[in-house]
Amino acid sequence: QVQLVESGGGLVQAGGSLRLSCAASGRTFSRYVMGWFRQAPGREREFVAGISWSGDTIRYADSVKGRFTISRDNVKNTMWLQASSLRPEDTAVYYCAVDAGNTEQVVTTAALYDYWGQGTQVTVSS
Repeated sequence: QVQLVESGGGLVQAGGSLRLSCAASGRTFSRYVMGWFRQAPGREREFVAGISWSGDTIRYADSVKGRFTISRDNVKNTMWLQASSLRPEDTAVYYCAVDAGNTEQVVTTAALYDYWGQGTQVTVSS
């Protein structure tokens, strides 16, 4: 079975940092685009960051540019999101996802991603 497991979420004060991890198992994802999305209560799931299999193509949502950093290790089948200078508006459930239809093109539409984790809660207090 394909499985994506996120970890690293929690409660942090504004200005703080968290490092989210996404461990993939059951299939080799090293040749696919991976991404992070988030969903706050009452809002649609939104793109946060994405990275190509080679790591050469990276995209960020404007709201997190300069504060978040995405990275991956294809040998370990793991992806990370270093979230710094966190703000209350970053509060959401964060999901990792795999786009099995792309190796280099990072798309921002959630519906185009094929596999999803269960999510990890990030809460930023003011």
